[in-house]
Amino acid sequence: MGKTKHTGPIKLPGKPDPKLWVSKMPFGLGKVKPHHIRDTMKVMVDNRDNLPYAFRILTQGVCDGCALGVSGLYDQTLAGPHVCTTRLNLLRLNTMPAIKPSVLHADIDELRKMDSTQLRKLGRIPYPLIRRKGERSFSRLSWDAALDMIAERIREIDPKQLAFYLTARGITNESYYAAAKVARFLGTNNIDNASRICHSPSKTALKRSVGIGASSCSYKDWIGTDVLIFWGSVAANNQPVSTKYMYAAKRKGTKIIVINPYREPAMDGYWVPSIAESALFGTRIADDFYQVNIGGDIAFMHGVMKHWFAMEAEKPGSAVDRKFIAEHVSGYEELRQHVKLQDWAQLERSSGLSRQRMEEFAELLAASKSGVFVWSMGLTQHRFGTDNISQVANLALLRGFLGREHCGLMPIRGHSGVQGSGEMGADPFSLPGGEFKGADIPRIEKVWGFELPKWQGDIVGVTLENAMLPEDHERKLKLFYTSGGNFLETMPDPDFVRVCLESVAIRVHQDIVLNTSTLADAKETVIVLPAMTRYEQPGGGTSTSTERMVYFSPEIAGPRIEEARAEWQIYCDLASRVYPDRAGLVQFKDAQALREEMAVAAPNYDGVQHLKKKGDVFQWGGAFLCEEGNCPTPTGRGQLIKVELPELRKPEGHYYITSRRGKQFNSMIYSAIDPFNDADRYDVLVSARDAENQGIAEGDAIVLYNSCGTFHGRARYADIASGNLELYWPECNALLPKKVYEPFAGIPEYNTAVVMERAETFHALKDTRYVEKRIAELDHEMNDEEAHA
Repeated sequence: MGKTKHTGPIKLPGKPDPKLWVSKMPFGLGKVKPHHIRDTMKVMVDNRDNLPYAFRILTQGVCDGCALGVSGLYDQTLAGPHVCTTRLNLLRLNTMPAIKPSVLHADIDELRKMDSTQLRKLGRIPYPLIRRKGERSFSRLSWDAALDMIAERIREIDPKQLAFYLTARGITNESYYAAAKVARFLGTNNIDNASRICHSPSKTALKRSVGIGASSCSYKDWIGTDVLIFWGSVAANNQPVSTKYMYAAKRKGTKIIVINPYREPAMDGYWVPSIAESALFGTRIADDFYQVNIGGDIAFMHGVMKHWFAMEAEKPGSAVDRKFIAEHVSGYEELRQHVKLQDWAQLERSSGLSRQRMEEFAELLAASKSGVFVWSMGLTQHRFGTDNISQVANLALLRGFLGREHCGLMPIRGHSGVQGSGEMGADPFSLPGGEFKGADIPRIEKVWGFELPKWQGDIVGVTLENAMLPEDHERKLKLFYTSGGNFLETMPDPDFVRVCLESVAIRVHQDIVLNTSTLADAKETVIVLPAMTRYEQPGGGTSTSTERMVYFSPEIAGPRIEEARAEWQIYCDLASRVYPDRAGLVQFKDAQALREEMAVAAPNYDGVQHLKKKGDVFQWGGAFLCEEGNCPTPTGRGQLIKVELPELRKPEGHYYITSRRGKQFNSMIYSAIDPFNDADRYDVLVSARDAENQGIAEGDAIVLYNSCGTFHGRARYADIASGNLELYWPECNALLPKKVYEPFAGIPEYNTAVVMERAETFHALKDTRYVEKRIAELDHEMNDEEAHA
């Protein structure tokens, strides 16, 4: 861990800089862009019945949106207030009243007519509910009856038939910790969370490359670094406050580079609402875009390194930091020989970029004395996600961009609760402060006072699949306990997921609102438990930002859902009922007692026990992990990793697809129209050249299909790399393959190949063998590709 401490927020420049303006037209009139003022007014109207409480949440609580870590209206990066529409959109989840009983207890088919957006707007879950097999509506249940029923079934089944899942919905570190402890207390290691589905390759790759499982630097390091790279990340859309950091970086002379198949309008130019100059005239963010193929990043980075090694052969020291490598890095010669074998033609074909463009980027990095690499799900959610991140780490290690100011590796988090989830042990590979292996197991057993189950737990995708196992199988999923989450809208192949969910005997949904998966049938019983928001929890709670800042969010006075309970308290109460003779092992007097145990169980969190009031915060690990290049690996050195090139071949008429986010938070959609490009949720972003080659005009009805499913949409011309398509998520999930997981980290595959055709062509020929033949051709190509990967 580093010794250097974070130096706190810095001030923005006072004078404007017209060179960065997007337009001289005030407020971007006439341009496609978010309407921050209008959206803010709409939020005020939506919360008009609870405006004082909404104001207190904004000014006293820690943001329950993205993981930038805004406490009240302030953070540790920049002086001055921050607020964004993502946070404002989430506000209503915290202020709305309970669902009306007449709606809540209506016939289940009436509720099923609504999508998740409509269900969310009904209001909060007011009290425990139950719906048994064959019943047409939910019935009210007491807390005692609900928890006793769940506890009785847990005692009856094999612990391997029990699984827990926690989403990222404003969940605090305290709740993650309690869930991790309770799951193991009940004998199961089947516990997973949303963070692992999004960023598990980041943790896995960083651990093997540099020995850490979190960002090595802080947001403050963006401001003044020579080059800031966003790789497969649209931070302007998913973490809007970060645009303020980008603005500050631009004012310091930082070059911002975006590597993404689509030239994202939000990263091209943005109107930052909390900076007067930017709110009026916009800010040009990206200096350049490198539009790689979907899945072409490994090839691109091979090209960068290949040019570096050629530069080194001609002039030693011109491309890589030889002193840093000699003192802090292993595997240099092995990597050099591996990269030397790469063929430029193949790298161009796979990456979608010319050799010249790869060499340009290589020379830009070689000339930079500092650099920060930021990435998100554009790199992680592939069947080779861990290798993607290892390649990024290779670049950083070769240039010495690690362990010092304005340098680092940053997997940027999309939700406020996710960084702490694995650090609190809420996944099958983790324990608080460590991993589910080696010395961490006896260490935690000593803290917790009971023996841990030693078998390997399943990731949530496999857990769902286990619902389909024979009744007598030891891993047949019989009780699934989920805190938030909607697998019908977040996992590939939603029809298959529905069958899985409905094959579970008892499903427990602990949540604040209903969603479509709550309404799915179960073999026996669905139980719904009302949870508190983070702002309602007695004694407050903590969350950890991307940059490892642990913030305290206090309990905020306001209206309450009378029967809602703090999530960590629900877990502990349930465990006490399952094994009352050992209840003392999982009971906590209050949130403070819980934090005191967290500080012991997770050594990096020693300090969390001192967070007690608004504004309290500390950063575990210091300003820089791997400070001065010293990595917490067995050798103390960073490890360069040889990564194989996945072959990406796209026959004529075949495309790779990936998903993107519009105006939404995770799967919670707030508008059918994307404010950055005016696209509809069923628009398919396609290059004009690709579409015209197939006789597809903009706005034409089109069909995408593969062996997984079919998607009906409309063509929308966009500046996207040829051979690639982008679709909105979760609408596109029917095209994504089920049961495909990244081998190192278990992340589901969220990219695939499809055939694209005009709708009239598809429908004219769908009753012939034509479609089946094209699917067979596609599958053949994909199988060949995987064999070469």
